[in-house]
Formats: sequence, C-alpha cells, structure tokens
Amino acid sequence: MKSSRSRSRNKNRNNRPSGGNIVNRVFDSSGPEGKVRGTPQQIIEKYNQLHRDAVLAGDRVNAENFAQHAEHYLRMLAEAQKEIDAKREEQEKQNRERQAERDRERAERLKAQEEASAGGENEGEAGLVETPEEQPKKRRSRKPKPKAEQPPADANAEASEAPDAPEAAE
Repeated sequence: MKSSRSRSRNKNRNNRPSGGNIVNRVFDSSGPEGKVRGTPQQIIEKYNQLHRDAVLAGDRVNAENFAQHAEHYLRMLAEAQKEIDAKREEQEKQNRERQAERDRERAERLKAQEEASAGGENEGEAGLVETPEEQPKKRRSRKPKPKAEQPPADANAEASEAPDAPEAAE
C-alpha cells in the first residue's frame, strides 16, 4: 500500500489550478454562508448578491467579508484573462510571422518564374528543358520491300496499261 505522502505529491498544495482554463473551471468556495460552487464569474455574482443582502440587513462585517470574497475571485478571473489575452496575442504574432514568411516565399517564386520566362524569350529559351512534345518527330526509314520477281511477261502489255486507265471488263 502506498503511503499518504506519495499520494499527496500530485495534489496542488496552494489550492490554485496548475494551468488549464480558469475561466470555465468550477470552484468550490467556502465562504461564511457555506459553500458556493461555480465558475469564477458565477461565484463573483453570488458573493456580490450576498454583499448587497448583508448591506441591506445592516450587517457591515458580513458585507465586507462577502465583498472580499468576490474581489478574490475577481482578481483570479482578471489574471486568467490576462494570461489568455497574452497567449492569444503571442499566437496571432506567430501567425502573422508565418504568413509574412509564406508571402515572401511566394513573391520569390513568382519573381524567379518571371525571370525564367523573360530570360527564355530573350536568350533563346536557355535553361528550359525540352519535352518530348517539343522535339521534332524523326521518321524512320524503312527498308524497301524486295519485289517479288515475276517472269517477264509480254513487254507490250505492260507498256499499254496505264496506271490511271480503268480495267476493261471481260
């Protein structure tokens, strides 16, 4: 069995949250009228209401006590809001820096593309790579088919036949 000492190591000794979103966190406040539970804003409203009630009842001691409790949670809420705003500003600063870097890189790429296209027009498209579509097509020469040797026929028959003349019907 573990000792109580090891179990208490993880507990927050000063009763303050160790990070996280304090604005939406639910607290248990032990005030003079018993426990008040809720978010800091809800607790502030509750103690302010108890303060007004005590003032109307003429109980100055309890009224001051409730006002101090409300002020405590008001300060906690203000501190948490400052931290949230600081984180937001830091995040926005980082986002602006990233966007500026992207814009610089984009401008450099566009400038390089413009220089490449201007250089290609003036210098005979130097620096560009030829693609297969741009290369002229080479025609391969075929070996002539060997003519089948036919026995010499009537020499007059060949001369009389014109290539454009229609054949006679038999």
